[in-house]
Amino acid sequence: MRTDITWLDVSNRRRSLTGYCVGMAVYALIVVAMYPAFKTSASLDKLIASDSTAAALLGVTGRISSTGGWLNGNIYANFFPLVMLLLTIGYGAACLAGQDEDGTLGPLAVLPVRRAAIVAQKAAAMAAQAALLAVTVAVLVIIGRSFQLTITVANIASVSAAVFLMGVDFGLVTMTVGALTGRRGTAVGAGTALAAASYLVSSLAPVASWIRPARYASLFYWSVGNSQINLGVSVGDYAVLTITGLCALAAAMLAFRKLDIH
Repeated sequence: MRTDITWLDVSNRRRSLTGYCVGMAVYALIVVAMYPAFKTSASLDKLIASDSTAAALLGVTGRISSTGGWLNGNIYANFFPLVMLLLTIGYGAACLAGQDEDGTLGPLAVLPVRRAAIVAQKAAAMAAQAALLAVTVAVLVIIGRSFQLTITVANIASVSAAVFLMGVDFGLVTMTVGALTGRRGTAVGAGTALAAASYLVSSLAPVASWIRPARYASLFYWSVGNSQINLGVSVGDYAVLTITGLCALAAAMLAFRKLDIH
């Protein structure tokens, strides 16, 4: 029964999942293929350096003509997490609250399976979708090493994994809100607002001293906001992202136990 629920949810979203993966693959390939043309662009570096706040919002740290700056500014600090969050937050809101609103959760809840197991299986479906997107990006960036990108496979894999964990974390938080309220719109709004706040805090921390202490509360900081593209993801980064996800999963299970299903 566990495999059936997980596989069914992934199968039902295969068209949108394919769209996310194909779109991200095409975008990532274009970005890495364009890098040689901008590798020696001093003017682009000067333009970015002239407006540090805008550069921070784009996720550019250091020179954008460097491999780390190029990948952060065009993939890892913004577009890739955005697509990941569209996938996980969207699923997190739809899998419980969305199904409750459209009347398809009730027949599932009366099956001889514990509610905690239902949440766990839906979390597994979310993780499977997020993992496919993360692997797609990692593979395309690794291919991009042939376009003069000087970055190790280990760093590519570790940062892609960190974005995967961050996406699942926000998806699970969204699922929790959906289980608490039974409202898909409320869940989407809460997950999106939290992710946006996390992004802004992490992005502005390098240039706004008053917001810098809050960066430790940002999941973006622990995944892509602390030069992970150059330094790799630390054990501490993984620990924060993993523990956050486990806590959100436990909260979702507890909230779903108390949800009055329609």
